[in-house]
Amino acid sequence: MEEANEGNMAQMIVERIKEGAFLVVQAGDRMNVMTIGWAMFGYVWRRSTMMIAIRKSRFTHGLIEQADSFTVNVPTANMGKEINLCGTKSGRDCNKFREGHLSTIKAKQVTSPILKIPGYHYECRIICKAPMDPKLISTDLEQLYPAKDYHTLYFGEILASYQTE
Repeated sequence: MEEANEGNMAQMIVERIKEGAFLVVQAGDRMNVMTIGWAMFGYVWRRSTMMIAIRKSRFTHGLIEQADSFTVNVPTANMGKEINLCGTKSGRDCNKFREGHLSTIKAKQVTSPILKIPGYHYECRIICKAPMDPKLISTDLEQLYPAKDYHTLYFGEILASYQTE
């Protein structure tokens, strides 16, 4: 494993996340993986931070509400089939790890594991949960929420970041 500096690589990683990355969350003995296409890096509360957004209707939302951490796994290999699977199937209905032939390994600093894939991995301790207030959203964004299924924003302090082959 090669250590990575999240600040220097943020723009490149954000571009990759637009194509799809994996979010892994573990709460107790329950775990799920889902595709994300949004994330933000920054320095907040004197900490290197990553923010992700999860709609309340998603299976992962129920898990992350009980979790203390999450990992974001940004593949460097072509994993379009797995990204599609984890973005179109629900953990309520299937085991995406099994169906996608995805395995995990223990993270260095947090409870939620990382995927055993070539890529960039971010281990984040949840430091803030902020449900979106629809009254505060610009009206031109309402079209993204026809079912009024708003996101919760999760801010994670990045405790470890690295690249695996």
